[in-house]
Amino acid sequence: MNGHETEAKFYIHHLRKVELRLQTLKAQLIQPRTHEINLRFDNLNSDLRNSYRVLRLRQDEKARLTFKGPSEEREGGILSRREIEFIVEDFESAKEFLEALDFKVVVFYEKFRTTYQLNDSHIMLDELPYGDFLEIESENINAIRNVADLLGLKWDQMIKAGYHAIFMRATEKYNLEPSQLSFSALKNIHIAEEDLEIKAADC
Repeated sequence: MNGHETEAKFYIHHLRKVELRLQTLKAQLIQPRTHEINLRFDNLNSDLRNSYRVLRLRQDEKARLTFKGPSEEREGGILSRREIEFIVEDFESAKEFLEALDFKVVVFYEKFRTTYQLNDSHIMLDELPYGDFLEIESENINAIRNVADLLGLKWDQMIKAGYHAIFMRATEKYNLEPSQLSFSALKNIHIAEEDLEIKAADC
């Protein structure tokens, strides 16, 4: 997939209630709950991070290689960024390929994702080690706002940071390894929304 990723992200207290609302709205389930493993790469000089770009290898039901450019804020505070994504045949081979080009894994993170489609929008329900989130993605900005309204989400609680950037806000307090955003690493740790500097949009 080549083009732009345009989305709004929200922190959610009651993800199951939001999913039931989607079902009531006759949203189509296009990807059942799936475990994701994500590896983020950079070079020794951190050139990608310093220029707000992302090089990511993901394993869900398939292996996918993704490049994301810097985010740009659009109407209503929605973020948009260039995205190039394609399926690769083998996750481990792709990892070795990137490492052979002197890229290294700088972040490991995982989540469970369920994806619905409603009209022109995709709605991703994300379960991360530190909390639950919802992303609404569409080429149509008005469609994103409309879905948020239908789900009863507070628009002013939209989050303008990536999952790892949010995680970084709590790593020092809980003495966590910033590169390991995994369920096992946070198994016995409860991170409050105050630590993450976010507020739930569904209450």
